[in-house]
Amino acid sequence: MYQLQDLLHLMARLRDPQHGCPWDLKQNYASIVPYTLEEAYEVADAIERGDYDHLPGELGDLLFQVVYYSQLAQEEGRFEFAQVVDGITRKLVRRHPHVFLDGDLYGALDAPKLSEAEIKQRWEEIKAEERAEKASAPEQLSLLDDVPAALPALSRAVKLQKRTAQVGFDWPEALPVVDKVREELDEVLEAMSENDPQAITEEIGDLLFVVTNLARHLKVDPESALRAANAKFERRFRFIEQALRDQGLKAEQCSLEQLDALWGEAKKSEASDAAKC
Repeated sequence: MYQLQDLLHLMARLRDPQHGCPWDLKQNYASIVPYTLEEAYEVADAIERGDYDHLPGELGDLLFQVVYYSQLAQEEGRFEFAQVVDGITRKLVRRHPHVFLDGDLYGALDAPKLSEAEIKQRWEEIKAEERAEKASAPEQLSLLDDVPAALPALSRAVKLQKRTAQVGFDWPEALPVVDKVREELDEVLEAMSENDPQAITEEIGDLLFVVTNLARHLKVDPESALRAANAKFERRFRFIEQALRDQGLKAEQCSLEQLDALWGEAKKSEASDAAKC
């Protein structure tokens, strides 16, 4: 079987100025970012569908993205793949003192046992130390530093909320968040009554942010929940399309009432299938 070194060699060949692939030679950091995001989502999709037969291939595609960035950086004299591996290994050893005693990756296996709460607290303390080390102006260090702006909005909202919760800026339980959801919905309705597009956009954003907060308090990942809702919507709409094909009809020929009735049938069909399982 090919090994990691073979993949690194392949990448170097693809980028060879004289004998490489013309497409690969044209790429840069920014141009391959969309592919990186796509590959990461394909990994998530395979896991969500339980498609473990294809998961190795999807993970390989994602690994290739890391190799690609590393090759670009090596060509520019910035860093090499080995430094990527070294960096992540050192960071994880440092962040797991409860596993790697004295920071020794291959050391004894008798590190002190900590509770899950203690592990989480120490993890956050270490991350805070790392942020302080990277800060160019320590006096302006923010708890929200290093939360990537490019994250999907729902995921970033969760990260921002978790960070501020560390210093007590959070609701103590879910029910007050429900009240806040209702408050934000009322503000959306008010903006709608005033027919103010800018205000509507702002209030919808506030509503989504607080719904995300509710999901967090209920231990639900909003990104995963919305993906599941998307999949359910797609599944049920495909049911409608198939039912219409069976009747020789198209969706655009039907009233909303007819489509909604078929939507109800799709829900009943799913409930029936679930009962059989």
